Amino acid sequence: MDYNRLNFTAQDGTIINVYKWGPQKDVPGRGIVQISHGMAEWAHRYDSFAKALNQAGYTVYANDHRGHGLTAPCIEDIGYIPNDDGFTHMVKDMYELNEFIRKDHLNLPIVLFGHSMGSFLSQRFIQLYGENIQGLILSGSNGKQGPVINLGIMLAYIEMKLKGRKHKSRLLNKLTFDSYNRPFAPNRTNFDWLSRDDRQVDLYIDDPYCGGVFTASFFYDFLKGLQLITRKRNLKAIPKDLPIFIFSGSMDPVGLFGKGVERLVDMYQSMGMTNLSYKIYPGGRHEMLNELNKEKVIEDIIVWMSSM
Repeated sequence: MDYNRLNFTAQDGTIINVYKWGPQKDVPGRGIVQISHGMAEWAHRYDSFAKALNQAGYTVYANDHRGHGLTAPCIEDIGYIPNDDGFTHMVKDMYELNEFIRKDHLNLPIVLFGHSMGSFLSQRFIQLYGENIQGLILSGSNGKQGPVINLGIMLAYIEMKLKGRKHKSRLLNKLTFDSYNRPFAPNRTNFDWLSRDDRQVDLYIDDPYCGGVFTASFFYDFLKGLQLITRKRNLKAIPKDLPIFIFSGSMDPVGLFGKGVERLVDMYQSMGMTNLSYKIYPGGRHEMLNELNKEKVIEDIIVWMSSM
């Protein structure tokens, strides 16, 4: 159940790093899980989750998004995407990986799993390529953003124009990630908001591919993408019968402590989605796969996929 490293060349020539975890030969294959990871992390962090899915019969694929992990040309380039509209390029990379998976596993269902930033990319994916998957799981997500997003876009645009696309935006980092940590004061670390499990938080802090300050252009493209995914004409393109499972911790600041998740559910229900369920775990923070009750969370995910 060890992983293999693969890569593919995207249409614009960018080499995308991919991990594949496969079940042992004596485990019957039940399906494929394609993972879309969050901002300021990388796909390798999903190793434990992938191996648990392998034991249940699922093959797992996960790519490092542009500006992340081993897809970034070097560690100094983490947080920077040279292309305009990096959000759209990341979604297209997910599509190209999905096409590869579908050709390699013709008869198995594919479930897309998106966490945090990856959940928002996944929300866009189902608007463009929803027929390509048989289920969607969103972790640490949110619905329509409030008007404050316009301020973030304006600040990112100004910094980008004054200091360049590659400028590391400590201002926007402070306004976003630092704000997530305030509800957990007094803080042990800058990343207490990720999990109640101190060991997992420390592993994140010690990982050179995690927690960096991202560029003004990355923030600009990402925030613009958050606006894009809640436009009515885009929501109407989602297949109405696509099975969707959304989960979050009740203390996840990204999901507004449960309110943002309920807002996302309401948004999908208003569009006529017919196969939608969600669960909020009491006390859980942002990374439920790295929480104190992670075994229960993973069990719930596998049960949901089995019942699709």
